[in-house]
Amino acid sequence: MAAIPVQNRSGQQVGTYEFDLTELAPQVNKQLLHDVIVMYESNRRLGTVATKGRADVKGSKKKMYKQKGTGRARMGNKRTPIRRGGGVTFAKLPVDHTYRLPRKAVQLATRMAILSKFEDNQVTLLEDLQVSVPKTKEIAQTLKALKLDDTSCLLALAGPDSNVWKSARNIPRVAVSPAAELNAYEVLHKKQLVLTRGALDAIRNRIRQAESA
Repeated sequence: MAAIPVQNRSGQQVGTYEFDLTELAPQVNKQLLHDVIVMYESNRRLGTVATKGRADVKGSKKKMYKQKGTGRARMGNKRTPIRRGGGVTFAKLPVDHTYRLPRKAVQLATRMAILSKFEDNQVTLLEDLQVSVPKTKEIAQTLKALKLDDTSCLLALAGPDSNVWKSARNIPRVAVSPAAELNAYEVLHKKQLVLTRGALDAIRNRIRQAESA
């Protein structure tokens, strides 16, 4: 059973949060995390590169001149790759790099990524994180009070909050995500994981629901 200190937005400890880290995952499987991160990186590739082959360029398909009797080398149509303006010999075509690992493996990897953050002491647990109106200064002051203003952070909330998202989107290296939309790539991509108490409760509830299903 781990006792995680809970802080307020001023950086003061206001309590502790006790729970068993093995609820997240029995252990961190580095190979699974690697495979899932490679999947997310591959799915981010556009694969839209393309060049024109001889079938794609404009021009007549007619033979440029007769085969024999001209004293010149034999030649086909003007689209041939050896002529200026012709098609590319080995033309590049758009490629779809996306693929998907099994759903349960991806979900487990997310839980392992969160577990790794706890094991590396890279989790900050907040009592709450709410702003009445979108204002970047409030989130910036909170991160400064938590001594995270020079660190890349992922702010995980219990649910979608447009005010927090709009307040944090202009801060470099800071991202915001609801607990239900966390994934291994986002968690590991940032140095520090900032969880609200409600977000951690939501994560644990989703794990219980998944195990009972």
